[in-house]
Order: sequence, then structure tokens, then C-alpha cells
Amino acid sequence: MNPLETVGLGKRLRRSWALRDCTLTVPAQTIVGLTGPNGAGKSTLLGLAVGLAEPTEGTIRVLGRDPRAEPATIADVGYVAQDAPLYRHFTVADMLEFARSLNPRWDGALAVELLGSLSSTTRVSALAPGERSRLALALAIGKRPPLLLLDEPFARLDPLAGREFLQALMDGVAETGSTVVIATRVLADVERVCERIVLLGNGGVRLDGAVDELLERHRLLTGARRPLGRIRGVEEVVRARHSGRQLSLLVRTDGAVVDPSWSVDEIGLEDLLLAYMAPEELPQPQPRQARRLRWHG
Repeated sequence: MNPLETVGLGKRLRRSWALRDCTLTVPAQTIVGLTGPNGAGKSTLLGLAVGLAEPTEGTIRVLGRDPRAEPATIADVGYVAQDAPLYRHFTVADMLEFARSLNPRWDGALAVELLGSLSSTTRVSALAPGERSRLALALAIGKRPPLLLLDEPFARLDPLAGREFLQALMDGVAETGSTVVIATRVLADVERVCERIVLLGNGGVRLDGAVDELLERHRLLTGARRPLGRIRGVEEVVRARHSGRQLSLLVRTDGAVVDPSWSVDEIGLEDLLLAYMAPEELPQPQPRQARRLRWHG
């Protein structure tokens, strides 16, 4: 059973689609980076997974169940929404007690361990953004959930707070064995901790696969600018860019590229993801139109 599966999933918001024709599978016990540009549908997908909204079309299965038809599914899901919303007038201890009362498998010792040096008497309203995110993470992992969903957890964190959050996350996942989906635009953090990438664009899945496999199947070709024909070993040209007489191609390969007229280089994960987020191909210059001569005698 895969923790998260969607088939043709779509969500319409008024006149536009926030998510459409989204089909993906998240394998068990993996850390998945869910990324894409603003408005790609990342938050919408996580909201559908925890039953906050109902799909307009398609299906979503969380731990083998429909989260809207079976609300008890949410007891097995840890969810940290954007900005880590918590009861501001509660103390840290109040939040822990509240979580304990709602979750039958609550692991208070694990939650306290993840809080580190955070004082239990501090009110949520007095916490720094990094401390609030750490508390929200501890509450989610304290459920010992089979599936953990994090929505833009690094958005308001400085580099040090982001590093501490990641360390707490990895410590917690090592203890619980949870499958993790991290929706984020911070590509550097995706590269550091994620084993698999799902990139959304225009409401659907643009890229999906294990990090090592994606990097192995993509290459950067550089050569003289020319009309493109068939290149042996290239399955698809993802993006083409030209500068003067030079042409650069990001390609997905289906074998070795042995054409000596191309220089073949590997590409890093961040550059690969940015290329998929950008327009597929730069506008090509229009051929010069021949002008008819007119007689002005």
C-alpha cells in the first residue's frame, strides 16, 4: 500500500484550476520533495490529502483510503500547514497536552525530545518563527504518523532555523519511519534531504522520480547553433536556449549521446528543476521576409 496516490486529480477554484490531471504515487518510507513555481498546486494537493477540500475530479487515496469518505484516516497523518498555525494564547505545555488528548498513539517523550531546549511555559505568541515551526513539527511527529505532510516549512525561517528544523525532522523520521512529503520552493533543502522529487507545473505533474534516476537520465548538450534533427540517445528536448552561435539543450536521454558535435555534461538537481519550471523553449527568431521591389519611376 502506497501512503499517497492520486489518479487524474483535479481541483477547480472559481474560474481556474488549482490542480488538474495530477497522477502520482508516493512510495512508503521515502522523503519526497513536492516542488514547483507559485500557483503550481502544491498546497492544494496537501489540502486534498488531509480532507480540507473535496476534489473536483479524479481520486486521491491516503494510506489506501479516501480522506473525505473516511475522516478517521487523518489520525494517521501528520500535517504542518503553512506558517505553522497554532493556538497563540496556549503555552508549549498546553499544546502538548492538547495534542495528547486528541491522538490515541501520542508519543509525548518523542515530542518533548524534538522540542530541544524550548521552554514548556512559553506562550506560542512569544515564539520565534523557527521555534513555532519546531513546535508544530513536534506535534505532528508525536502522533507517530505513517504519513507526514509539510507545507512550505522553510518559508519564514532563516538559514540557521531551517537547518535546525531539518535536523529535528530527520531525527523524528528516523524514530517513526514515516513517509514524508515536503512541499517547498527552497530547492537547496529539497536536494539535501529528499530521495524523490515530484515537480508540479500548470496543475499537473511535470517531473516525478528518484533523484539519482532523474540526474542520470538528463544531460546538458552544447554545440553550434543549427536546426535540430534527431539526436541519437535523446528521448526528448526539455529546453533549448541559444546565445549567439551557441545552442544549449537540456535533454532526457534513452541511451548514450555519442554525437561528437555535441559537448555532453551532467546537470545538478537545482538547475534541472529550474529548467522544468521555466518555459520549455525560448522564442525562435522569425525568418527574414523577402521584400518585393517596387518601381517608383
